[in-house]
Amino acid sequence: MILVLSVIVFAVALLAARAARGAAREERYEAVSKGAGAAATLVAGLAALLALSQFFTVIPAGHVGVVDFFGSVSSTSLKAGINMRNPLARIVKMSVKTQELKEVMDVPSKEGLTVQLEVSAIYHLDPERAPEIYKTVGPNYVEVILEPQFRSVARGVTAGFEAKALYTSEREMLAEIILKDIQRQVGTRGVTVEATPLRRVGLPPGLTQAIEEKLRAEQESQRMQFVLLKEKQEAERKRIEAQGIADFQEIVTKGISEPLLRWKGIEATEKIAQSPNAKVIVIGAGKDGLPLILDTK
Repeated sequence: MILVLSVIVFAVALLAARAARGAAREERYEAVSKGAGAAATLVAGLAALLALSQFFTVIPAGHVGVVDFFGSVSSTSLKAGINMRNPLARIVKMSVKTQELKEVMDVPSKEGLTVQLEVSAIYHLDPERAPEIYKTVGPNYVEVILEPQFRSVARGVTAGFEAKALYTSEREMLAEIILKDIQRQVGTRGVTVEATPLRRVGLPPGLTQAIEEKLRAEQESQRMQFVLLKEKQEAERKRIEAQGIADFQEIVTKGISEPLLRWKGIEATEKIAQSPNAKVIVIGAGKDGLPLILDTK
């Protein structure tokens, strides 16, 4: 449309310039004709530039251009930058940047409870399939494809998990399952989903308290199991220690004999007798014939 108007303006301005040059031949209209001719030439030049600009288009960064020529969509999209175009075709600019779709929905749990879930879908449009998306769905592909599928997948996945799973570390597993399912649903349509993080899980107040109490009870049970295991290990250590002492005493007892004790007594008597201290030695008064030594101090 702009091209047609530019051509019409250019033609009219060109005719006006010619008419002004013809009128300039008469002396009385010379000044007026020169001014009109200059204005007509300027308008014609501007119209020519405007018409020429219709053969080019600028695609912003992070976008692709889909060429729609009276309902016939080109299978090749225009890349970011300056591109030549058919001046009669319409260029639809579609974003291929990474975007976020935020959803707040009420989802069911495995027990049949209703849980409020805040979840996001991080996605972007496949640049190579932008013409197909435009032709089969339209520029509003998020509302038509991604949003309803995302809600359906989220509700279907949470229905297989208990409510406490949304409140514990299992939520990461839940997010991964949602991501894989939504990728399978919309990936074939040209929409690439990068991640589906869970932002918040809202449980009923009574249920939240019950889950917290159950988790505390499970943690206490695990702590008691650890204490019992530690006590069992300590008892086993003491038993092994006592057995070692008993074995040592048994070995020492077996090694002590009557001759050994008599010999040790003789050695002790010799050492005492050789000491400078005053003492009384009674020969044969001790047990087994050993001398009896009495200190005189």
